[in-house]
Amino acid sequence: MLAVIGGSGLAQLGNLEVRRRKRARTPYGKPSGALAFGCIADCDVVFLARHGDGHSVAPHEVNYRANLWALKDAGAGEVVAVAAVGAIRRDLEPGALLLPHQVIDYTWGRRSSYFEGPGTPLKHIDFTEPYSRELRSRLLSAALACGEQMLDGGVYAATQGPRLETAAEIDRLERDGADVVGMTGMPEAALARELSLQYAAITVVANYAAGRGDSRRAVPLERIGAVLEEAMGRVRNIIDRLCRQ
Repeated sequence: MLAVIGGSGLAQLGNLEVRRRKRARTPYGKPSGALAFGCIADCDVVFLARHGDGHSVAPHEVNYRANLWALKDAGAGEVVAVAAVGAIRRDLEPGALLLPHQVIDYTWGRRSSYFEGPGTPLKHIDFTEPYSRELRSRLLSAALACGEQMLDGGVYAATQGPRLETAAEIDRLERDGADVVGMTGMPEAALARELSLQYAAITVVANYAAGRGDSRRAVPLERIGAVLEEAMGRVRNIIDRLCRQ
């Protein structure tokens, strides 16, 4: 079963033929929202909106542990996460799709591991390559097959949110080697690895990061909705083709 986690701009998967919904419970609390089960072509898919119904859960308040646990418990073996990001790299424009290969974690205070607490055994995971190489390859092939452009590789900077970053912070992230910046990439990717889920992220550039392009003085928040609405249609096409491979 393929799991899809929808971020800002993807509260539902329009091409998913939903057969049932389930309000899951986990040892780590409630997920962000109901799991939607269905099919795309002959592929079993479960969808979860990361920010819940009505986009009501802030990035730093998402129960990432419950979300990933619920998807794993539902039978998912791989996860495609969709996330809106800001463009740091100069050649990226709003609406671009990028498949990151690395992540830098700047978040703090989030429950970021299943291996903590009294009586829980310590376990280290290898995180050299935070995204599944095999799933990334299949996503790139799916994008190529349906004629959608998706850039291969980039470094995702995961920040705390919910506020956007200062221009100076973006300058720092650029010096650190980041290409895009978002608020939900971690601990989601690490938790997926702890659960042995194959995990990859499609990032959608919603805007130029602070101090870049038309965000030089301020991020034009009023334009983001239209950018995401158009770009998410292309994301759905890629996921549809992935399910038909």
